[in-house]
Amino acid sequence: MFRGKFKHNLDAKGRFALPSKFREVLRVKYGSEALVVTNYPDCLVAYPWEEWKKIEEKLLKLPWEMPEVREYLRYFLGSAEECQPDRQGRLLLPQSLREEIGLEKEVVLLGMLNHFEIWNPRDLEEKFKQTKQNFAQLMKVINPYLTGVQEKPAAI
Repeated sequence: MFRGKFKHNLDAKGRFALPSKFREVLRVKYGSEALVVTNYPDCLVAYPWEEWKKIEEKLLKLPWEMPEVREYLRYFLGSAEECQPDRQGRLLLPQSLREEIGLEKEVVLLGMLNHFEIWNPRDLEEKFKQTKQNFAQLMKVINPYLTGVQEKPAAI
């Protein structure tokens, strides 16, 4: 699983070194270092190819006639790029994706279990400040899922 936070510099071509822990997860768990990278509004997300295929299968089941579904898919899939680390373990982020979240000289990678996020360091710092302030509320929402004790929805 992808865990941890790693800060890396981008080179002039827009490459950064994947952490050895992440490369090991890709090789051992997934048998390949192939990734699909796309954007969320705040960051980029990188999925191992196997996890990406699961997402695509779910997306195919969405009601495509709904404008909201098409809008979501345009944003999420329209920027998706297959990326493969080079022999030195560097991942090239396409310029369009770097521009989308304002990456210049540094990136921060956050392990998210079955994928990882790629952040602009300034944006992540701000997001962490907000999260810290709202942590008690987040725990109220998350704790029932962690403990297995979820309230049933109120009857209408």
